[in-house]
Amino acid sequence: MDQLIATIADKVGIDAELAKKAVSIILSFLNKDGPQDLVQQVMQAMPGASELIEADDDGGGGGLLGGLVGNMGAMGALNQLTSAGLDMGQVTGVTREVISYAKEHAGEDVVDEIVGSIPGLSQVV
Repeated sequence: MDQLIATIADKVGIDAELAKKAVSIILSFLNKDGPQDLVQQVMQAMPGASELIEADDDGGGGGLLGGLVGNMGAMGALNQLTSAGLDMGQVTGVTREVISYAKEHAGEDVVDEIVGSIPGLSQVV
């Protein structure tokens, strides 16, 4: 995960801590909303992914509103990412890097199937 976070920080132009938070939000979203069998393949293929989610198990939201937003699919994840401090261009950049990294490690077909199964996600990537 450190390599992914460093790449995102560099390419998107954000600090490493914000990149780490953004990756955690995206992985948590995929873990909650994606097909579990496929998501587990991706999580196992990306060393440190599960640990990153567990280390930040609030999923990026805070309090009651964060919990409610966290259950609203792609829009909830988008809200969490913008609340963390990302603008729309940065959200798109981070998401594309996470998806690209996942494809490298878990395979393009698996990741494309996950993306296709989550309403709204394909519009970002």
